[in-house]
Amino acid sequence: MSRTLSASVLITFLMGSATARADVPQVAVDIAPVHSLVARVMDGVGAPKLIVPAGASPHEYNLRPSEAEALQEADLVFMIGEDLAPWLENAVETLAAGAVVTEFLHADETELLDLRENALFEAHVHDDEHGDDHDEDEHEEHADEAHDDHEDEHGHGAHDTHVWLSPDNAKAWLNLIAARLSAADPDNAGSYFANAAAGQVELDTAIAEVNGVLEPVRGMNFIVFHDAYQYFETAFDFPAAGAISVSDASEPGPARIAEIQARIRNEGIDCVLAEPQFNAGLVATVLDGTDAGTTVIDPLGSSLDPGKDLYPTLLKSLASALADCR
Repeated sequence: MSRTLSASVLITFLMGSATARADVPQVAVDIAPVHSLVARVMDGVGAPKLIVPAGASPHEYNLRPSEAEALQEADLVFMIGEDLAPWLENAVETLAAGAVVTEFLHADETELLDLRENALFEAHVHDDEHGDDHDEDEHEEHADEAHDDHEDEHGHGAHDTHVWLSPDNAKAWLNLIAARLSAADPDNAGSYFANAAAGQVELDTAIAEVNGVLEPVRGMNFIVFHDAYQYFETAFDFPAAGAISVSDASEPGPARIAEIQARIRNEGIDCVLAEPQFNAGLVATVLDGTDAGTTVIDPLGSSLDPGKDLYPTLLKSLASALADCR
């Protein structure tokens, strides 16, 4: 009798647990750093699904069946936005038409930085210093034309899309993620907001650690493979001296490569940063005949395990790579 009763109780408990789990929203997230923030907020309640896997570029990607299924089943979708991944915008509209979609590029909580168009980021400053008013006006006109051409060619807006590398943005997004999840799942609102608060404390700790790692090497000169790190540079006052490729990592032309090579040879560049997703041969080309070091750095955390710890680990790994590349 007691065994039968125990079995009945166990079956009832398991059925109740399955129902509770089924009530948790199904969540899909575009890239690993954002997935990490969502996983932190959902910790202990549910698990979001990652759409763009490690090692893939969000600029261009073909969905696998399992990823398409994750979008089809999603109640909520969190993504950076169309300017980063135009293909995903179309996929979400087709596969996740009923989902609540949060695009962080368009969120009021997100602080945006303008795109940098030049290979050598401060080139316009030199023009302003050494030219007269006519030259300055002419330069600004050409810059505006180049910016418009860039938008037409690549479909980008005026802002840098790599917004996740601002820890201040990430901290603000934790609360936004909690709010979106709570609206869909009020029963777990307390857990979502408690997790968001804990995640913010963890990010404060990571920020302090990153500043500690970078402090001894402040002032080092480095070139990045593509202009993906402006938010990190701004947050930690650690500016790059230029980028081999523009922010969408398209192939640079000969003139841009020549600019970068000249800077490395003439201005004491300490390090050129490569990325695992892109053409390593270009890095070798710009390093040819120089004494600059090189290391691999990744704004997506492709070598890290996906999950709630990835984001703070990513910030610290970027700092360590910079500090060691001299």
